[in-house]
Amino acid sequence: MDKEVTTLLEKTLNMPQHQRSFIAEQLIESLGAKIDPDVESAWQQEIQARMAEAERGEADFLSWEDVKKRLRGE
Repeated sequence: MDKEVTTLLEKTLNMPQHQRSFIAEQLIESLGAKIDPDVESAWQQEIQARMAEAERGEADFLSWEDVKKRLRGE
């Protein structure tokens, strides 16, 4: 990898999260990935179903601390 790219990457990784996120979104969009409308529709339906489940009190939630413990196998 050339020095310019390495320097740019190092600078970017030291930015605040919201700036890195913005850069990542722009880079991904620049790749020209096509969004499959059927997949997007299915995801929107799934999101709505999960939100409704949460609003009805039917969803189980874990704290971030519990999630990290599970990932570590504790």
